Amino acid sequence: MAIQARQAASAYEHLGLQSAALSASQHQLITMLFDGAATAMRKARVLDSAGDVPARGTALSKAIDIIERGLRAALDFERGGELAVQLDSLYDYMIRRLMLANLRSDMGMVSEVEQLLDNVASAWKQIG
Repeated sequence: MAIQARQAASAYEHLGLQSAALSASQHQLITMLFDGAATAMRKARVLDSAGDVPARGTALSKAIDIIERGLRAALDFERGGELAVQLDSLYDYMIRRLMLANLRSDMGMVSEVEQLLDNVASAWKQIG
């Protein structure tokens, strides 16, 4: 019965996120991506502390995926100009650092990326 309850809660959470994404503005969607990447990195640090290396890798992969296929893919180089180019380079750097952090079990690198991402996210949230 507990497994069914967890599955139901997971499905409800997934539907809630889908509903939020469907009703969100473009600005809110990017904010959700920032929040999702930050959550995945925090989770990776907690899992690392618990010694769960495979789950840490999964959490870092999720953060990388959000940065690569979400934030980086959303850049508009025509309208964003030099800022978009700089953000693209920064996102590339973050992705490489997270990959290296996972390989070296270096949560200091994860914290570095968290701080960088938080700075960009804070600026983005002020625009909205």
